[in-house]
Amino acid sequence: VQLQASGGGLVQPGGSLRLSCTTSGFTVDYYGIGWFRQAPGKEREGVSCINKNDGSTVYAESVKGRFTISRDNAKNTVYLQMNSLNVEDTAVYYCATSSDPQWYLVGAVPLIFDSWGQGTLVTVSS
Repeated sequence: VQLQASGGGLVQPGGSLRLSCTTSGFTVDYYGIGWFRQAPGKEREGVSCINKNDGSTVYAESVKGRFTISRDNAKNTVYLQMNSLNVEDTAVYYCATSSDPQWYLVGAVPLIFDSWGQGTLVTVSS
């Protein structure tokens, strides 16, 4: 199982980035896929996740209206469009999948996501 995240980088406050996560090697289906982040000295937190089948989404309150998650099942890829970035968005961003078909009832909680990518660093700084 591989989750390859990309698209991180350095951006000024107010700028935008798009993260991509491509999956491969799954022998068991997953139901949810999404993005999490971890800033230095902080716990990993859910940012946004999407249901693979029906496209239902969840967002952290801190990113609602600024971030948009989308998926392309044909390309096995999920995207995170991040707009109006601020310094508090600085973190390593990870993509992960959940094999729990009811993940949506719990939301973007790291504990119920069981396959993880390597992370991509997003730095928002002037």
